[in-house]
Amino acid sequence: MTQVDVLLGLQWGDEGKGKIVDVLSPKYDLIARFQGGPNAGHTLEFDGKKFVLNTIPSGIFNDKTMNLIGNGVVIDPIILKRELDNLKKAGHDPVADGKLVIARKAHLILPTHQLLDAANEARMGKNKIGSTLKGIGPTYMDKTGRNGLRVGDTTLPDFKERYKKLVEKHTEILSHYEFEYELAEKEAAFFEAIEFLKSIPHVDSEHFVNGYLKEGKAVLAEGAQGTLLDVDFGSYPFVTSSNTTTAGACTGLGIAPNKVGAVYGIFKAYCTRVGGGPFPTELD
Repeated sequence: MTQVDVLLGLQWGDEGKGKIVDVLSPKYDLIARFQGGPNAGHTLEFDGKKFVLNTIPSGIFNDKTMNLIGNGVVIDPIILKRELDNLKKAGHDPVADGKLVIARKAHLILPTHQLLDAANEARMGKNKIGSTLKGIGPTYMDKTGRNGLRVGDTTLPDFKERYKKLVEKHTEILSHYEFEYELAEKEAAFFEAIEFLKSIPHVDSEHFVNGYLKEGKAVLAEGAQGTLLDVDFGSYPFVTSSNTTTAGACTGLGIAPNKVGAVYGIFKAYCTRVGGGPFPTELD
């Protein structure tokens, strides 16, 4: 049985992980994202064109590589649909080509998650975290609070009722903020994207990845953000909401620690940092 190699950023993100994954992808049968969400921005160039991938793994341009969005990722259906539409316009259709699958246990980012994110940042004022306002934090809060909706829930007959119940909780929280918002237009786009999401194969990532390992195939886990943004080991509270270290690959894909092989740590010659929080090497 083979092992899962892991590729991580060693700083605060923006280390160029996507480019390295793109270079390494011919060596692997499966590339799997294991944490984060559309707060990532992996920039690749293919056939002279630039592509920015927020959710889709960076092995998407390799014809022989399967790509998995793992259970540890939080997915905005609208952004994912937009990514895939842009790829299709450029002549790449990973769904039709059978090169993309999604973990049915991955959690969904709702429009109200983004509203909660924005309302909280506005309340924090100058002490704000520096959120991307993509709804990442509130989605992980619902995940750990056992309130969230998952990709697999979209196929259930009562999905809209579950959605409505969670939105009612969110709007109750929003009522305590001085925050104006319009939800109807966002909801229409959300449910359109949900129908599109159903067309992408859903898998149990723990069985899917371990199946590749049992067949002796090569797997690379692709990290997002950076080690110094890890929710446990980063510069808390100025961190992201997931585990960006190697341990996150285990929980974000469903693999045992002894299945981890080589770990690639990516860093750049000088540090940069987006958002708030301490930056020890910053020049005055």
